[in-house]
Amino acid sequence: MSNSGLLRGALVTSLALLLAGCAIPRGAALQSEVVSVQPMDGQISVDPQGGYAVFPVTSTSLPVISQWPAITLNNDASRLNWLRRQPQSPSVIMAPGDTIAITIWDNGQNSLLVGEGGRLAQLQDVVVAANGQVTLPYIGGVEVGGLSTDAARDRIEQLYAQTLPSAQVQMNVTPGRSNAVNLVSGMGAPGIYPMVDRDMTVLAALSQAGGVNVDLPNPQVRLMRGNSVYGIQLSRLLTEPALDTTLQGGDRIIVAPESRTFLSLGTTGTQARHVFPDQDVTALGALSLIGGVSAERADLRGIMVLRNYPASAVRADGSAGPPNQRMIFTLDLTSADGLFSAGQFQIMPDDVVYGTESPLNSTRTVVSLIGSLVGVANSVQ
Repeated sequence: MSNSGLLRGALVTSLALLLAGCAIPRGAALQSEVVSVQPMDGQISVDPQGGYAVFPVTSTSLPVISQWPAITLNNDASRLNWLRRQPQSPSVIMAPGDTIAITIWDNGQNSLLVGEGGRLAQLQDVVVAANGQVTLPYIGGVEVGGLSTDAARDRIEQLYAQTLPSAQVQMNVTPGRSNAVNLVSGMGAPGIYPMVDRDMTVLAALSQAGGVNVDLPNPQVRLMRGNSVYGIQLSRLLTEPALDTTLQGGDRIIVAPESRTFLSLGTTGTQARHVFPDQDVTALGALSLIGGVSAERADLRGIMVLRNYPASAVRADGSAGPPNQRMIFTLDLTSADGLFSAGQFQIMPDDVVYGTESPLNSTRTVVSLIGSLVGVANSVQ
């Protein structure tokens, strides 16, 4: 054998041994490395060590999973109730703290309120007391709380008419805090805004404050009324008019960014934490948000969703809840049933969408390296 042949053989042998002793670099684990049990369609496979359970997402398993408790965060708007719209009269309703300005016109002779040669008397900055009354000259306390401005004016005019038959009353109202709403944060111009009428709604108030900040992801609206807190997504208010709640004086409104997120790892398009763009996000929707999976590396039969359930949700038979706190849901994106099912499977807050490595990737890498070794060996003459 020639020296070049001996050198070529030695080179091939050395590189082959080196290849055998080296692990092929990967960016994610194989499905068989993550789970030690074989997922079976329609069946929950429990890890022998009791650490987790695996459930393939199919048309058979979806009805079962849908019966399990949803995972929500403490500050999630979906945990809160919301009030439906209750249309009111568009007039302003008088309330304690309102300030009124009264003009009394009187053409009578020797008027008690209007001086000689005068025509009118003005009473400025009359504040509605806590008991709903205002105190006016010659007629004393007048109950105006709970009345519309027109009804309050008529009542005052009728009382003055008993002593001043020709008196006519005009009245302007400046709403106080009891007739105002506090727009706290999340809008263009937070502040305390008077209610223009008793039919003022959440969206009308937000519009008055410059609208919701455009940089808030999936804005969540929270309404605080007394000791109660209500919550809803802004997108629902915009599409369902019946939910545009009628406000009451003293209401406070906060618009906060979406707090629910999920994580993408492995062979997914991006490895990052993602904010829920809407109330509901399916597995297919999540894959779209994260840029799909790597065409060269991902195992389309081994997409996983890892989820931690609270201990209170666990049920031994898996009927009304998961059999284990740690659940791994597997998705097969190579079948029609798997794709349709992934489009119905709901992602929960703090889920991890994990793309496993295709076993073929390692094979292709080995074949490529062997081809490279043969090419190097053949080049040695």
